Amino acid sequence: MRFKGVYHSVMLGFLGAVASLGNLAALNLGLAKPDAHAAGSVAGRVRIEGQLPQPNRINMASDPTCARTHASPVMNEELATGNGGTLGNVVVFVSEGIGERSYDVPAEAVEVDQKGCMYLPHVIGIQAQQKLRIVNNDSTAHNIHPVPANNREWNKAQPAGTTIEESFAREEIAIPVKCNIHPWMRSYIAVFKHPFFAVTGIDGHFDLRNLPAGDYTVEAWHEKLGTMKQTISVAPGEAKNMDFVFKARAH
Repeated sequence: MRFKGVYHSVMLGFLGAVASLGNLAALNLGLAKPDAHAAGSVAGRVRIEGQLPQPNRINMASDPTCARTHASPVMNEELATGNGGTLGNVVVFVSEGIGERSYDVPAEAVEVDQKGCMYLPHVIGIQAQQKLRIVNNDSTAHNIHPVPANNREWNKAQPAGTTIEESFAREEIAIPVKCNIHPWMRSYIAVFKHPFFAVTGIDGHFDLRNLPAGDYTVEAWHEKLGTMKQTISVAPGEAKNMDFVFKARAH
């Protein structure tokens, strides 16, 4: 009886040691949940300074169905500005510092609507292999034609009321998109291998969250104004601020 009790105690100790080793292995393999408090963020605004050109009016006369959907003139979206010169449709993203880290592809699709023969939104960001859902909410047909440099080119007719789903395999900033039926329809798709990107609204605001601590290059891209870069260091749990100011170009 005494021998059995000793044996039982030894086995319990052995199993406890195995469990401890298992927990240690899980930590070493990165299987433990990451510490959310260790993540940092970079937020700020994008603005434009200088004399802005007047936006050009879009002529939709070639398709009266498109023209009838608008009660007032439609202007191009090359420079979407708000109060104080804030700038929309700017892609802000981490361009260096991610290293070899890999990230899950979001399950939800990014959606682009075609309404009033315009792309809504005008600029989007998406991760590589994430689903892109393009919806034709117009009563006329469209033709979706992305023209990438680093991805597969595709060109699809889209009847009224239908939906197309596609994806892009590789990072590319940014892919021009056109409609072969309506030449004024233009948009851009920025594709990333990580989730640290944002597209500004007309308030110019961006917020890059859940950044691991480290040194980064953050880039701002605009379809007409080009790119700007800044470097920044983010400590664990730190919230940093960073602004970009573009200069209006003479026309």
